[in-house]
Amino acid sequence: MQMSTHKNALKLLGCCLEFSLPALVHESAAKGVLRNDGSLSGDNESQSLLPWKTRLRIAKQLANALTYLHTAFSRPIIHRGLSSSCIFLDDDYVPKLSNFSFSITIPPKESHVEEDTLKWTNGYADPNYLATGYITEKTDVYSFGVLLLVFLTGRTAITANLKFHVADSQIQIHNIVDPKIFEEVGEAEQEQQQLRDFRALVMHPNPK
Repeated sequence: MQMSTHKNALKLLGCCLEFSLPALVHESAAKGVLRNDGSLSGDNESQSLLPWKTRLRIAKQLANALTYLHTAFSRPIIHRGLSSSCIFLDDDYVPKLSNFSFSITIPPKESHVEEDTLKWTNGYADPNYLATGYITEKTDVYSFGVLLLVFLTGRTAITANLKFHVADSQIQIHNIVDPKIFEEVGEAEQEQQQLRDFRALVMHPNPK
């Protein structure tokens, strides 16, 4: 409910009690949910692929939504379940963050929450969280970095992660970028710089 005022959160409208289990009612997101490779379901492959500018805009707006979660309330809220499958798009391809079932707040004057029973989304989990059970804002930041990698490669989180680490060790990350991005970007210097900045952010997603 706290996130329902944010334009990039899937708004909770109410609860329906006409079923055996209560059902949450959300606003309509006409384009549907993103697939594991960051694309949308379509009649054919070309229709499902999102243009680079759309991916970039979605990433910026999701970053704004996460920042709001972490800073707008007296206790930071950690989404903890960020992945492509919790992102819906409306008619204008505006992203709507959903599924706050894993969300948790950090108590006042504390830097983290420690958890004995780990919960994560496959391919998006922060290694530090898996090793320590500590939940911080960086838990979401790491998952967001993986999502950027999915947008950059057009591959699932697990596949993109594997290919990224191989490419990174060989300083050849450009080899894993979705070829359709290069087709769209072309030779325009501003768009080339955006792509370079995006790649740099993928390589170093965690704040200092």
